[in-house]
Amino acid sequence: MSEIKKIKNLKEFSTSADRFEGANLLCPGCAHSIIVREVLNATNDDLVLSASTGCLEVCTAVYPYTSWDASWIHIGFENGSTAVAGAEAMYKALGNKGRLKQPDRNPKFVSFAGDGASYDIGFQWISGCFERGHNMMHVVLDNEVYANTGGQRSSSTPIGSSATTSPAGRVSYGEKKNKKDMMAIMAAHGSPYVAQVSPNKWKNMVKAIQHGMAVEGPVFINAVSACTTEWKFAPEDTMALQDLATDSLVFPLYEIIDGTELNITYRPKNVVPVEEYLAAQGRFKHLFKDEYKYLIKEWQERVDAKWDYLQRREEAKV
Repeated sequence: MSEIKKIKNLKEFSTSADRFEGANLLCPGCAHSIIVREVLNATNDDLVLSASTGCLEVCTAVYPYTSWDASWIHIGFENGSTAVAGAEAMYKALGNKGRLKQPDRNPKFVSFAGDGASYDIGFQWISGCFERGHNMMHVVLDNEVYANTGGQRSSSTPIGSSATTSPAGRVSYGEKKNKKDMMAIMAAHGSPYVAQVSPNKWKNMVKAIQHGMAVEGPVFINAVSACTTEWKFAPEDTMALQDLATDSLVFPLYEIIDGTELNITYRPKNVVPVEEYLAAQGRFKHLFKDEYKYLIKEWQERVDAKWDYLQRREEAKV
C-alpha cells in the first residue's frame, strides 16, 4: 500500500520537499516540470524513476549534473518503461529471496516519457510491461509532438496541427489523422487504473496519482503538457492553455478502473468553445482561413461526440 501524502492546500503542496529540483534546462513555460513535481510530491514513498529520451531527460540530466533527488535511470528513447520494470522485477526477486536490507520499505516504480516515446516508439515496450503485470506507473508527458527532436508529428498530434513533418501550407492544412486514443488502448490491457490528468487541476491530478500508486499492477497516466515552443504561445500562458484544454473538453479528465469502470473526474462549470482553444495556439492559426474553417466545426463535433460517449459510458458503468 502506498504511503498516502495528506495535502491541505496548494501552498503546502508547492513547498513540499522536492525530489525534482528547479534547476533544469526545460523551456520557460514548459508544463513537463509542473507535472513531474505534482507526481513526485503526491507520495511520501521511496521512488525509483526512469525517463525515456525526450525533453524531460535531456533537460534534467546534463552530465555531470542532475535535477533528480531520487533513484533515476535513463536508457533509451523507447525503453524507459522496461528499465523501471526491470528494477521492479529485481526488487521483487530480492524480496522473495530475503535479501532486502530494509524489507518493510516498498518503493514505487515510475517511468516518464513523452507522447513520441509512448504512443509510437516505445509503445510495444509499454504494452509488454502491462501484459506482464509489473507493479509500476507509466506517466505520459503528452505535448502531442516530438518536441525534443524538431517538432515532428506523432500519433498523438491532433488533426489540423502544423508540425515540421506535417506542415500547413498552400496545399495542406497540416496533420491529417486524428489523435490515437491511448486511454482506451491501455484500459484494454486490463490495467487496474488509467487516468487522464492535467496539471492545472492539481487536486484532481494528485488524487489520480495517489489512486494509481495504491493499486497493485501496471498503471497508465496520460498527462496533458502544453508546449510553448511547438504549440506556439507565450510562456506565461501555460496554465491558461491548460485551462482551455480541459474546459473546452478537448482533454476531458477521466479514469478507467480495471479496464471497465469509467468515471469523469472533472466537469467544467462553463464549457468553452473548441475554437477558443485552437485560437490560442499558433500551430492552428491556419485553420481560421476561410478554406479550412470547416475543420474547426469538425473539431467541435468530434469533441462533443467524445464527451457524450464518456458520459454515456460513465452512466452505464461498462
